[in-house]
Amino acid sequence: MIVMGRGNYAGQSGRLAVPPIMVDRHGQGGRMQGDDGDLMAEEVMMERVLIIDDHPLVRDGLRSVIAITFDGCAIFEAASMEEALATLDKQSNFDLILLDLHIPDVKRLDGLRLLRSRFPILPVVMISGAFDRAIVREALTAGAAGFIPKSMKRSAIVDALHRVVSGEIYMPDAIEDGPQESPEEADILNRIGSLTPQQRVVLTHLVHGRLNKQIAHDLSVSMTTVKAHVSAILQKLHVFSRTQAVILANRVRFDGDN
Repeated sequence: MIVMGRGNYAGQSGRLAVPPIMVDRHGQGGRMQGDDGDLMAEEVMMERVLIIDDHPLVRDGLRSVIAITFDGCAIFEAASMEEALATLDKQSNFDLILLDLHIPDVKRLDGLRLLRSRFPILPVVMISGAFDRAIVREALTAGAAGFIPKSMKRSAIVDALHRVVSGEIYMPDAIEDGPQESPEEADILNRIGSLTPQQRVVLTHLVHGRLNKQIAHDLSVSMTTVKAHVSAILQKLHVFSRTQAVILANRVRFDGDN
């Protein structure tokens, strides 16, 4: 866990306990604005945030954005849900959690559901390396306060954080503008979503053309373990060969993050 220093300004603790207003990203959400339409800085203060992501570079990037955007904000980090829960048990008064969609010790949105059940008034924003309309809607339905693709520009991430801290639910523009996925693609995504984190890693290697022996070497596991994962992948994807599994994964542009 890494903690950045706090400032000495006085924030409004608990201000996000009120259920957020559902608006699109262009809505006002009851926030005060200046004459030029910009958000007034004092209305988007954040004192304490927790970033949950197993990739150090992603945490570094988000920490940089938050440190610049919210002066004096204390930034906590966790690489797993276990570590995050330990931090939440020891600390209090968090204003926001940024949760990666794929972390090692939870499956897809199970981490979000766990946090929502244990900390129902604490806003949780999902972040992901891939953007998918279905998972965005599923996350929002499960109680996420927003969904931020990691591919977004820094200025867009700043805007999203401002809106969530202001009490809105942030939904990317592309969820409305992007092409509709077919029922077949939705079914494939659901099948892939049933894989465990370890099985998703093995599927990623399969998509990249790696053989079982190579996968075992790369992951430092036995061939027996790899074969067991491949067998489970084929069963969950309802296919009979590695080639069919790869074809399905390529249909939805699976890269390990979606």
